[in-house]
Amino acid sequence: MKEKLLNQILSNESLNMAYQRVVQNQGVAGVDGMTISELKDYLQMNHKMLRKLVRNQQYKPQPVRRVEIPKDNGDKRPLGIPTVVDRVLQQSIHQVIRPLFESQFHNDSYGYRPGRSCEMALKRSLAILNEGFIWVVDLDLEKFFDTINHDKLMRIVSKTIKDKAVRTLIKSYLTSGVIDQGKFYQTSKGVCQGGPLSPLLSNIMLNELDQKLASKGLKFVRYADDVMIFTKRLSTAKRVMKFVSRYLTDQLDLVVNMDKSKISRPTEVKFLSFGYVKVKRQWQAVPHPESVNKFQRKLTDLMQQNLRLPLSDRNQKIKQTIQGWVVYFRSTEMKEMLMQLDKELKYRMRVTIWKGWVAQNRQIISLVKLGVSKKEAEELAWSLGDDDTIANSKKLQHILSDKKLKELGVPSIGEYYLRCRV
Repeated sequence: MKEKLLNQILSNESLNMAYQRVVQNQGVAGVDGMTISELKDYLQMNHKMLRKLVRNQQYKPQPVRRVEIPKDNGDKRPLGIPTVVDRVLQQSIHQVIRPLFESQFHNDSYGYRPGRSCEMALKRSLAILNEGFIWVVDLDLEKFFDTINHDKLMRIVSKTIKDKAVRTLIKSYLTSGVIDQGKFYQTSKGVCQGGPLSPLLSNIMLNELDQKLASKGLKFVRYADDVMIFTKRLSTAKRVMKFVSRYLTDQLDLVVNMDKSKISRPTEVKFLSFGYVKVKRQWQAVPHPESVNKFQRKLTDLMQQNLRLPLSDRNQKIKQTIQGWVVYFRSTEMKEMLMQLDKELKYRMRVTIWKGWVAQNRQIISLVKLGVSKKEAEELAWSLGDDDTIANSKKLQHILSDKKLKELGVPSIGEYYLRCRV
């Protein structure tokens, strides 16, 4: 088992597959500056040395490069970017050991698993709600990835991975450290998000919670560190909240944010950017209001940025944003809401197009090109109203009608949603 497992990780087949995946995912360089384009030549020259170091348990991964990406709430999420070589080795480890753990994972865990998705997690949550489990224990694990206890995680890993060399390699990635703004920081706890191993390791840790919940006969859905537990009674939910919080703290050494963790009715819950409503005695999923507001802000920002950008380029950016959002939420019933968003989009596009013409002479010329008489174009350009007033006027709505906007390539949220639903 020992040699077989390590040999699988270091085999040509696994390393080649890992290399292809890293190249496919692209990404920026790590702390050593090596790019994806330089990776092939490096591996061809050094693969024997890398294998020897790993076999002798002497390989030392380089620190990850710390970057931060903004979160919806204004905070920043830290990511760690491994070197491209370490990404290949991590990916090879992941490919080999994942099946060993996948068979152990609970059926109601959906994040970072092959053949599973947010949509499946959402459907499962709806099924549970419609069985009458309408009290939701909504757990918030504070900085989950940053607080994972290495010793506890490795003890769990060692139950399945008996090969010491493989465990040593995994542990070396946990403790490789971080370079942040040129300074080195040790990593005594946590799993850096950004590497191929971190999603699997997070599921290995939280599978302990899944199995504990299942042993108690509790209904739950978990997507990564987003956990919801369902009960039929408020009194049961209170007991579950107390028990689970204590278990996570005492047994897994994780931090439960009790200010954000709560017991709620389904209408008060946000899960994977979705909300819940009851229609004709059945619970249904809808885009959460916060998600809708974020989508609207994104569209507005795209229309307001760089007004001199060609309309075709602006339309393409808007189209990509619409497609991504609608595809994510396509399983929900939101036709009426999207039709209203369509109206707002077309209004904002009229404002954007009008502002983009800037000078009165250009406004007149542009209106004439759209088939407006010169006299009518001059009257509109010389009116005293502000841009929003003009864009909302019946005259400009007639000139830049929905049909005309479609001819100009302005995308329709509603139409794309209906195509996705077919």
